Amino acid sequence: MFKVIHWMLVSRSNLLAELLDTRWPQEFLVKLTLTEPEKVSEHLLQEQSLVVIDLATVDLQKAYQLQRQIERLAVAVRTVFVHYPRRVDARFLVNPSVTAGVFYIDNNLSFISQGLSDIMNGRYHIPTELLKNSSDDDQDGEDTDSLTIREREVLQALLSGATNQDIARKLFVSESTIKTHLYRAFRKIGVSSRGQAIAWAQTHLHEVQV
Repeated sequence: MFKVIHWMLVSRSNLLAELLDTRWPQEFLVKLTLTEPEKVSEHLLQEQSLVVIDLATVDLQKAYQLQRQIERLAVAVRTVFVHYPRRVDARFLVNPSVTAGVFYIDNNLSFISQGLSDIMNGRYHIPTELLKNSSDDDQDGEDTDSLTIREREVLQALLSGATNQDIARKLFVSESTIKTHLYRAFRKIGVSSRGQAIAWAQTHLHEVQV
């Protein structure tokens, strides 16, 4: 008797959900639960082995928060990101302890299906350049949780009540770059919201001024 595997798809796209619901259950012998980001906790079950997050409809910060939630509540569950952007630095999402696969926005379903087969066989399917870059970043500091100078600058700016746009203008970078710095900093200091980051900065940051 075959064992049915439980997967969850987190997406706001009904079209993608319908497409995968007609393909994956037959292809992988899985029961696919479809849900929106806000309802993940309601449907996350211990027997689920994979949560697929659609980055075309779930923003990066929310995806990061979901992965953190999954990591805390269900250690056996792994995450897969589909529609991963090529032009945005989202490497902060790649956490080998919980991330099993990453598929770029231009990967087709056949390629993704082959990668999922690898994952089902106990392997990872994460592009080499993402793993390499993450490793390089880790070696830049004394430990993997160390903040960069720019990340400290951005966190310090939060204390003044500055918006992302304000910080971007002050540092002469794009607003998307500021968001990336914040997401990476949030992961390093173990917070999931702007308010928590401000509270952390009030206690830990004194030396950097923007």
